Amino acid sequence: MIQTTQTISDQELMKLSSQNPELRFERNADGTLVTMAPTGKISGNREAKAITYVYIRVQENDLGEVFSSSTGFKLPNGAVRSPDVAFVAKDRLPLGWDEGEDEFFNLAPDFVIEIRSKTDSLDVLKSKMEEYRENEVKLGWLLDRHNRQALVYRQDGSITIYPADAILKGEDVIPGFTLSLKILL
Repeated sequence: MIQTTQTISDQELMKLSSQNPELRFERNADGTLVTMAPTGKISGNREAKAITYVYIRVQENDLGEVFSSSTGFKLPNGAVRSPDVAFVAKDRLPLGWDEGEDEFFNLAPDFVIEIRSKTDSLDVLKSKMEEYRENEVKLGWLLDRHNRQALVYRQDGSITIYPADAILKGEDVIPGFTLSLKILL
């Protein structure tokens, strides 16, 4: 991960992302750019699995929309984050969100998943999960493959650590959604 000290606008970030599709970019709340390396095969596979499981539950029950790590969400604090998996409830999707120019979502997702890859710092990911929670994300799963556990962040400020054999739940954010953690570790 590389971080700059120069601030960057939404338009500059979108242009930089489109000109460098092999890289992932995010923007901190202070406007500085963060460049992240592509993930390896295992992390990419786990991300694809997580998206698929969430997508199936959401689509079967017409709950909203699911987004990949290519999607930038502009949080209330001004940061632009791209969680590995994001869900936005149907009643929160802006009218015409899927029409017009491609741009960052100007809202926080309801649910996010971040999967720790080999190059990710656990402390940085924990800070990101706190930022999500502080910016209206209702439920977040941090999947820590290295320590074989998940940290679940909730809007009420609670954080629960689950072991590798746990079944994670979508709670009241994605009702009825459950997933065996071992599938994603």
